[in-house]
Amino acid sequence: MNQPLAYVNPQAKVAPNVVIEPFVCIDKNVIVDEGTWIGSNVTILEGARIGKNCRIFPGAVISAIPQDLKFAGEETIVKIGNNTTIREFVTINRGTKASYETVIGDNTLLMAYVHVAHDCIIGNNVIMGNAAMLAGHVTLDDWAIIGAMVPVHQFCRIGAHSIISGGSLVSKDVPPYTKAGREPLSYVGLNSIGLRRRGFSSPVINKIQEIYRIIYLRGYNVTQAVEIIEAKVEATPERDEILSFIANSSRGIMKGYSRIKEKRGTE
Repeated sequence: MNQPLAYVNPQAKVAPNVVIEPFVCIDKNVIVDEGTWIGSNVTILEGARIGKNCRIFPGAVISAIPQDLKFAGEETIVKIGNNTTIREFVTINRGTKASYETVIGDNTLLMAYVHVAHDCIIGNNVIMGNAAMLAGHVTLDDWAIIGAMVPVHQFCRIGAHSIISGGSLVSKDVPPYTKAGREPLSYVGLNSIGLRRRGFSSPVINKIQEIYRIIYLRGYNVTQAVEIIEAKVEATPERDEILSFIANSSRGIMKGYSRIKEKRGTE
């Protein structure tokens, strides 16, 4: 349903039952699927692909060109899944030639003033708190929760079912199922409440907790901890996900708080 005070480029493909409020601007080469609501003063630029039943609140800017000096005008996109909510003044930049797309999954909530930079990949059921910011090439796995005012360094990865305390500075990868906080960012426990809410049983949670005790609480370095886990901990999907995450971490995983205190004590 087009508002007479909105502008929709004739080359945009907008489903008939999309609701467009006044003063919206939709550029060419945009696709908006059925059931989506677009609030007033939203700007959707070239390259946006927006799924079904999304809600986009006033002031959001979607698919602006990357804030990357290497960007040379290549044709790239932003893909947003179904049932995703984008609150006021969120900014989402499209990809660069590194991957040609920025991706946001289904059932995700981006609260007010969130920034998602070029080439980021955000999974399904992710929550980003107010004014959280992702630099380029960041990956948020499914069910990750990022607290308010959290900046995430480029190329970092945040594991599935993890939660990061508001105001934290993220410069290392955060493994799945964990809670992260303090300064510098460190392991503060398991996201056990979140896991229970999502149907993880107590035995499974206990096994995950034992893995992180080996990694963070028993004085081993990461290589030693991984060797012990591989040798002594029963193989489960959760164990294998943690080991795979560590093996593929490009920036290294966050430290344990006790190890950070020990290091400071020797300085």
